[in-house]
Amino acid sequence: MAKITMYSTQVCPYCVMAERLLTSKGVVINEKILVDKDPAKRDEMIAKTGRRTVPQIFIEETHVGGFDDLAALDRAGKLDPLLGK
Repeated sequence: MAKITMYSTQVCPYCVMAERLLTSKGVVINEKILVDKDPAKRDEMIAKTGRRTVPQIFIEETHVGGFDDLAALDRAGKLDPLLGK
């Protein structure tokens, strides 16, 4: 299985939806980085992605984007190959 990293906050409905989608695929988020607890991690996320919103999801080294991007990949049939399924 692919390594999943997600930048998130403690209270984020889109983060919850992203987690549910990934869980439904049988994968585990290996690293969940809470940017509301550590401002340096938010800065890191912005530097890596150019985006300020959460979630920001990485599958291995590929930046997928947020929940809408993740769901669009799934609908297009492109998420499973990224996950190594």
